[in-house]
Amino acid sequence: MELGMVGLGRMGANMAERLVRGGHTVVGFDPGAAAREQAAARGIGAAASLAELVAALPAPRTLWLMVPAGAVDATLAELRPLLAAGDTVVDGGNSNYKDTVRRAGELLAHDLHYVDSGTSGGVWGLQEGYSLMIGGEEAAVERLRPIFETLAPAAERGWGRVGPSGAGHFTKMIHNGIEYGMMQAYAEGFAILGRKAEFGLDLHQIAQIWRHGSVVRSWLLDLSADALGKNPDLQGIAPYVEDSGEGRWTVAEAIDLDVSAPVITASLMERLRSREKDSFADKLLAAMRNEFGGHAIRKE
Repeated sequence: MELGMVGLGRMGANMAERLVRGGHTVVGFDPGAAAREQAAARGIGAAASLAELVAALPAPRTLWLMVPAGAVDATLAELRPLLAAGDTVVDGGNSNYKDTVRRAGELLAHDLHYVDSGTSGGVWGLQEGYSLMIGGEEAAVERLRPIFETLAPAAERGWGRVGPSGAGHFTKMIHNGIEYGMMQAYAEGFAILGRKAEFGLDLHQIAQIWRHGSVVRSWLLDLSADALGKNPDLQGIAPYVEDSGEGRWTVAEAIDLDVSAPVITASLMERLRSREKDSFADKLLAAMRNEFGGHAIRKE
């Protein structure tokens, strides 16, 4: 199949290259000239504009978006007048599922198909394949089956249509919320192990042991073992953790649906806490302990 890839950042370019390796023809566009040049060097066709990209594709066209969530509406506004009835747009980024439902309705009014593909796999997807959680009309998804089968770890696993438009991004949102909780649990567990100084525990060794046969083995543990092997004391890494926004959306959805999600919520709060260099809350806690119990206060 032939398709256009809009957004040739690291993940978009990797996905395009995996498709090219699988025998598909990919023409890409990115506003950055350097990204286009790098993509061309990897066997990916490069267009200088969205108009040139659309013109290079046979009908019915398929455009796969790998752009930040905040740039999707602007990209669609520029792209829509260039498309014709029957064309399909796939959003493979981390859009809010509510925006996806809205966008699908807006494009459907112009006889355009909108498919959302929650995509997991990160920088390893080029070699290992991507986990694809897909939402959209059944016929539109089925037409793109060869694309999904090539991007996935195998044609028969690691991908699937999970529901109508928005369902793919909703599922990926919850996936990321679960990821927050798992990562936090690993981080806390290894922190406790490391604090037990009298045992002199080798955290990399323990991670390697757990990777095989343990009930807590996972790809995240594999990556943790790799990180600890390269940098046992994590020197040079600031204790500051970003969040992509999907953890926040997951917590908000749990509240809206009256579902208790304390682990995911706590893991999100810990990420926010990691960014506090001068915590007013902690200072007030210390002051309160001093007031009611005369506990000592450490001076700055």
